[in-house]
Amino acid sequence: MPKDTTKGPQMSHNRTKEGKKKKYRSDGTPIWSKATIEGPGIWATCVKGKERQAVGELYDLLESLSTEIWPPEQPQGSSEAASNIDSEGEEELSIEAQIAKEVSAIKRPAAEKRILVFMACRAPVDPVILVTRHMKNVETTGITRTRNTHRLLPVSGSCTTNIPEIQALCRDVFDKFTSKRSGAAFKYKIELRIRNHSTLTRNAIIQGIAECVPPEFAVDLNEPDVFILVEVFKSVCGIGIVEDYYRLHKFNVAEVAKMCKTGSEEQQSLTRLDKPAGSTQAPESASLGEAVAVE
Repeated sequence: MPKDTTKGPQMSHNRTKEGKKKKYRSDGTPIWSKATIEGPGIWATCVKGKERQAVGELYDLLESLSTEIWPPEQPQGSSEAASNIDSEGEEELSIEAQIAKEVSAIKRPAAEKRILVFMACRAPVDPVILVTRHMKNVETTGITRTRNTHRLLPVSGSCTTNIPEIQALCRDVFDKFTSKRSGAAFKYKIELRIRNHSTLTRNAIIQGIAECVPPEFAVDLNEPDVFILVEVFKSVCGIGIVEDYYRLHKFNVAEVAKMCKTGSEEQQSLTRLDKPAGSTQAPESASLGEAVAVE
């Protein structure tokens, strides 16, 4: 006997089980349930048990950097007092002492577990510009300004972890990236990290993202110009496009600080080797300050 298909309320093809109308984008792709984490922001790894300290120091750091890059409109002279207070504390230690202090503070045992935290960013703040600026500052000075933060990963947007949503986000991120570079061609590599997620496979995510890459971009796994960072955490996926990712040790704050310290020590060693041995007389090209010091 055939089943009665008329029993019970009939649901339209564009409605969910709860009776809510399903939403679609302009290109016809469906909009899935709202992600628990959304929008642009920065994923950061920190030591387990130090989440509150990491969030606090990251908030202060990112707030300071964002104010430098995107200064808010305010009356003249209102920020001079705060900047003077900050500079007084920094002047107490020499550059070498600050580098040594920061590097020693961020050394952690290898067995410690890492915890992931997310810092959301609001317009006009761009998390990619923010993190890149900070990493280059650390590369130059060796000062991390954080003690509990391990790595920083900026994402230009977030979505639910399914292929249609990931591809829609990827197209949006690429449109914003290429609009600022006049259609220039780049060599790229996809850097994917999956945490606590088993629904989608690694190959499925990479294939879905590769289908959205502009045709003028070419894959290069050895010497890419840009890196497509993809961070999957449970049901949330974040995507960002960055440069200098490998040169800056995958945005590992501690490693970049150590690199700066190692470079400073090598430079000092070369300077000592270049000095003439057994000579107590000041060289003819010595500056006035050096002459006074010899006296």
